[in-house]
Amino acid sequence: MGLFKVDGPVYEFFRRFIDVLKLNLLWYIFSLPIVTIGASTVAVYSVTLKMAEDREGYIGRDFVKAFKANLRQGIPLGLITLAAIYVVYLNFSLFYAIESNPLPLLIIGILAGVYFLLSLLYAYPLSARYQNTLRNTLNNSFQISIKYIGRTLFLLFIIAFVIVFCLYNTTTIFFGILIGPTFIMFTVSVFSLRIFKQIEKDL
Repeated sequence: MGLFKVDGPVYEFFRRFIDVLKLNLLWYIFSLPIVTIGASTVAVYSVTLKMAEDREGYIGRDFVKAFKANLRQGIPLGLITLAAIYVVYLNFSLFYAIESNPLPLLIIGILAGVYFLLSLLYAYPLSARYQNTLRNTLNNSFQISIKYIGRTLFLLFIIAFVIVFCLYNTTTIFFGILIGPTFIMFTVSVFSLRIFKQIEKDL
């Protein structure tokens, strides 16, 4: 049957699934020191951006090569991401810890969370695709998020849906751990690639 041919949809689905599974495992392993999580994430995006264009090669080799090439920028990007998450977490923790639940603290936490999210959403695929300073990468991510706000909101909706789905029960949690992070990064890559190509075309 054509459905099960080597170039058929079933084969293609399982090939993609195995690629995402491999990438996810590599991401876990190379992120273990925590400090390298940024470089590991940029490396995943380097591969998933190629996957989005159907031009990926050997997953493991491409990942390791991208990981080494992006250590210098990936490590500080990862540390900034962790710091941003901690700042927002600390803000909301203080909001709930203070008995009066001061509204200004809540507003600051929400605004900070939105700013960090928009600044980081496209930062990793930008780092994977282009050479730039860390400051410019974060600034470009924020500007892209605002300029393409409709696509950005739709992307965030999809990410939120995937996260909620993965947390639905023990089975979905298992699959979430197995492929969740890389599946989300692949989704971001698909959206990012279309935006990047549009920007490149307009230049």
